[in-house]
Amino acid sequence: MSAPILALDKISKRFGAIVIADGIDLSLAEGEALGIIGPNGAGKTTLFSIVSGTVAPDSGRVLFAGRDITHAQPAQRCTMGIGRSFQIPLPFAGMSVFENVVVAAAFGGQQRERDVYDRCMEIIDRCGLAEKANRRSGSLTLVDRKRLELARALATHPRVLLLDEVAGGLNERECQVLVTLIGDIKRSGVSIIWIEHVVHALVASIDRLLVLYNGAFIAEGDPHAVIRSDVVSEIYMGIETDVV
Repeated sequence: MSAPILALDKISKRFGAIVIADGIDLSLAEGEALGIIGPNGAGKTTLFSIVSGTVAPDSGRVLFAGRDITHAQPAQRCTMGIGRSFQIPLPFAGMSVFENVVVAAAFGGQQRERDVYDRCMEIIDRCGLAEKANRRSGSLTLVDRKRLELARALATHPRVLLLDEVAGGLNERECQVLVTLIGDIKRSGVSIIWIEHVVHALVASIDRLLVLYNGAFIAEGDPHAVIRSDVVSEIYMGIETDVV
């Protein structure tokens, strides 16, 4: 079996008395789509920050394509092939949609801007923003800012894509478009880890589901089986978690 494209080895992180990760292990296979759920405050986004390098773990290692990148800077990890979207989109508000994506593509791919124009327009179109390519990103709705966040992450030419609640705020039709897009991204060979509260969109797109709670993964496996498990029902205190 080939080495995982991304692995966390005994990662621990706490903020005071709050335990975010307690010796967590995680392995992402090449081409796999992995989902992570957990209650608010469980540390899901912090785990992404440890992977992308904006938060340092207290102990443990982050491995990418077999290489220890625990001490690599976020910019280095981006150019290596770790792309990330953020739960709260913060594009360059004074730049157009197109300019935002060009900056991401030129930086992530370490290419000249004019060499990425065609690819950027293709990504913008795939993310449903073609008609707004010249609009200032600061004027976009929340939904369109989320689309731009995904486009910027894709533009860095990632081998691993970290998605942080990209379905939040989308209606049912928009969720279906997103699920199709995530499927296309996965089929192109990109490995994905997706944190999401819109469970039906998540389950429709992933191969494996993990549940993060109290600093540990307490359930793992087939997405439908995990969602219907007693442990998930108990964590969410009676909130409906079944998936049609």
